Amino acid sequence: MKMDSSHIINAHYGRAQLSNTILKSLEDAGKDIAALSLDDLAPMEEFHIGGRKATHQLATLAGISSGMRVLDIGCGIGGPARALARYFGCRVIGIDLTKEFCFAGSMLTRRTHLASRVTIINASALDLPFMNAAFDMVWMQHAAVNIADKEKLFREIAKILRPSGKLAFYELFKGAEPIKYFPLPWAGKDSMSFLASVQEIHDILKKTGFSTDTWTDTTLDAIQFFRHALTKSAKHGPPPVSLLTLMGPNFPVMAENVLKNLEENRLSVAAAVFSFTP
Repeated sequence: MKMDSSHIINAHYGRAQLSNTILKSLEDAGKDIAALSLDDLAPMEEFHIGGRKATHQLATLAGISSGMRVLDIGCGIGGPARALARYFGCRVIGIDLTKEFCFAGSMLTRRTHLASRVTIINASALDLPFMNAAFDMVWMQHAAVNIADKEKLFREIAKILRPSGKLAFYELFKGAEPIKYFPLPWAGKDSMSFLASVQEIHDILKKTGFSTDTWTDTTLDAIQFFRHALTKSAKHGPPPVSLLTLMGPNFPVMAENVLKNLEENRLSVAAAVFSFTP
């Protein structure tokens, strides 16, 4: 029987008792799990290239400010959503298809005392459960890689953005050569990976009512990030709190495969901000 996308995503990312696994790793690292800080969580909650630094860079680029309503699509366990709320003063709703991510994200939001400004719900980016024009900004970091229907994705985003609202994203794209190395953090095999070319994304966004404010190719930065992280891990071993907690012991292989695909021009990475004009 063919599984729908929700089941496939949950099978790839979901881990039984993830919340308990996260809390144990934090306790083992000497953290106070009753009063967690974002610094305690940073090594595992920013599930994208560049970590917390990349989140801050994109938020600054997008001009996020206090009082904004932000929707984080593919929020994972909520790291960027909590960072945006804590450091930039906005209110954030995060959505993710992976149920265990949502349970864990809500738990961590309570334990970091940000539940009044951050809400995480289990929902699909292709069927957003919000009123039209409900958000000032939509935020995406490495979420589109698991979404085949990019046109529907951006139509859904356009519906819930207010006029002159912003789309901020940090995404992976096709390179000049096809992807060769699997598994990857977002896909165990090719059938789970839905990369578009840069031109395809520009064309879809323009057709949907978005204009480009800024576009920065960050592929070389991504290569340097992975080289540094993998060298450090090989020398010192993984830290007690890391993305292995989310993705399991195979994560180093996934990271190595991302690097090889980047180095061989099979992947590219970019950070961008778009304005929406209906």
